[in-house]
Amino acid sequence: MYKVKPILSKILKKRGITQTKLAEMANVPQSAISRFDKNEQHKDTHLVSISKALGVKIEDLFEIEKKKEDAE
Repeated sequence: MYKVKPILSKILKKRGITQTKLAEMANVPQSAISRFDKNEQHKDTHLVSISKALGVKIEDLFEIEKKKEDAE
């Protein structure tokens, strides 16, 4: 099992991009960006649009770690 956590806010901060600007770049509602960043909702079409707008793979939008009980 994996623990998956969005890291969009870290990416945006590092690049100096606001959620509003990303929404324009990705043609996705800003509210959808916010819900994704809060780990509330991840629409597949939005993930594709966000990753393409930022020039990253979808996996790069998340911090993924294996849970300890599964590491053995």
